[in-house]
Amino acid sequence: MLIDYEALPHRDRRALSGLHDSKQLSAEWRERLYPAVLRAAARVSVVVRCVRGIDDRGLHVTNMEALASALERLQPPAETATCLVDGFSLRGCSVPHRAVIEGDGTSAAIAAASVVAKVTRDRYMHGAGREHPGWGFEEHVGYSTPEHREAIGRIGISPLHRRSFRSVAYSQLELAG
Repeated sequence: MLIDYEALPHRDRRALSGLHDSKQLSAEWRERLYPAVLRAAARVSVVVRCVRGIDDRGLHVTNMEALASALERLQPPAETATCLVDGFSLRGCSVPHRAVIEGDGTSAAIAAASVVAKVTRDRYMHGAGREHPGWGFEEHVGYSTPEHREAIGRIGISPLHRRSFRSVAYSQLELAG
């Protein structure tokens, strides 16, 4: 993500000074940062993968493919020497990049991307909660909680649950296909 801080309105510069690993920010703070990040970004790419694709290829492989796809969609300008990515080198990715371990805590660009990804996912999960009531998606936004595991035990899994994921709650259920 390319950011020209000098060109930003003062309110955005102040908001972006609060960038950090999105997992360490409250949902309210991430929502507050989100529009400032989008205004500051030269380009943004969000890639979503379906649950069946994750089940077929595995979560890590799917995440790496999605990250490479997002980076390639950004089409960074040639003068951008190397893009930074959080944690892993992306095999087969055509865009020059460098993995930064715990990058969302040390790189403003990676932290900004982390905020965009987390806010996008949280918003999706809130919608999933309305579409698939009973599992508490809008509350846990994709993280395992005792209440969510109890709901799985009580009503089973939804179309949004990965069948390849084996939690304690899942292991108590018979999963078909």
